[in-house]
Amino acid sequence: MLIEHDITDVCVGMYVVEITEPKDTFSLAKPGVLKSERVIEALKRKSVTKLLIDTSKTEVIVEKSEQKISVPKSQPPRKLTPARTDVKANFFNQEIVRARQVFNESKDIQKKLFHNAQHGLPLDMDPVQKITAESTDLIFNNPNALSCVINIRNKDEYLLEHSVSVSVLMTMFAVYKKIDKDIVNQLAIGAFLHDVGKIMIPDRILNKPDKLTDEEFHIMKTHASYSIEIMKSTPGISPLSLEVASLHHEKLNGLGYPFGVPAEKITLYGRMISICDIYDALTSHRCYKQGYAQVKAFSILRALADKNELDKDLVDQFIRCMGVYPVGSVVQLESNRLAIVEGHNPKDPIRPLVRPFYHLKPEHFEAGNKIDLATVTDDLIVKCVRADDFNLNMEQIIEYLAHEG
Repeated sequence: MLIEHDITDVCVGMYVVEITEPKDTFSLAKPGVLKSERVIEALKRKSVTKLLIDTSKTEVIVEKSEQKISVPKSQPPRKLTPARTDVKANFFNQEIVRARQVFNESKDIQKKLFHNAQHGLPLDMDPVQKITAESTDLIFNNPNALSCVINIRNKDEYLLEHSVSVSVLMTMFAVYKKIDKDIVNQLAIGAFLHDVGKIMIPDRILNKPDKLTDEEFHIMKTHASYSIEIMKSTPGISPLSLEVASLHHEKLNGLGYPFGVPAEKITLYGRMISICDIYDALTSHRCYKQGYAQVKAFSILRALADKNELDKDLVDQFIRCMGVYPVGSVVQLESNRLAIVEGHNPKDPIRPLVRPFYHLKPEHFEAGNKIDLATVTDDLIVKCVRADDFNLNMEQIIEYLAHEG
């Protein structure tokens, strides 16, 4: 698939077809794979801002030269050993690279959808169908990579990233429930488009840092109706995709919107997407609030189920799907280290597979081997935390782990 990328989003391994901005000023000697960061930096120095990428030709490349990453200002940059050339040994090199590319491509497509919707233009469904199918394939093969990537978020891009993340979460949940793949693809598309109507909400309300007034909240709620109208006028959207988007704000107690649908008319898939939508909203940073740690979000979902807003059985299934400590979440260990969750132990869900990366006293990055907490007794999880609680960010953490190998 050909996707136009900002120069800030391209990375080593992507296949460049041509320079699209500035147009007709610079040209490539020939299309090819970006082999190193030096090539990307050279393009930036020439003021290249956009490139056309062929995502089907992406390669996983690990540079052998020594590399540096950003670390907290309180400590000098740490010299890293060269990354391993055996990328299969490192989940954060091989799998995360491709997952991040899919996530970024999805954001680019989402941006074009919002632009078209805002200007009354038809939505181009071809790239939506292709990228959601690619995400579905990725999740069927290994859900952990995209689960990890959706924790790397930019609060200034919440609208774009939320829609992509809800689609990923809905796909993961459907795969967990062993739903037929063709149906999963339709659910993913519906989730991908569920908030397209938000582009019609005035920025002063959409991005207001304070609590909305009753009148503002009434306007905000109209986004659901806009989404439905936009999807109904778009050829190629299945009834199932429309159903999912239409029901994402309905509640089992009948007090949801836009229609106040009673519980018996809220389908399985409508109940599923409302859980995914709320979970992502709870765990995301936004311009007016910090996101909650995943475990805290689970407790809020359960409280909403107790109030008969969400389906209690499905909430419990969703938590089992994500894992008590979801892949990509950050935890604090008894050894006074931070670790990232890299995998689940189905038979012992409170003791996942983790990879330590940061020591708290004194504060410094420190590479650690992967630990199966089910096999140790001297280093268990104290609590689920957020990277920014320690002036870190997920981009920084993932980059560090990828280089450590």
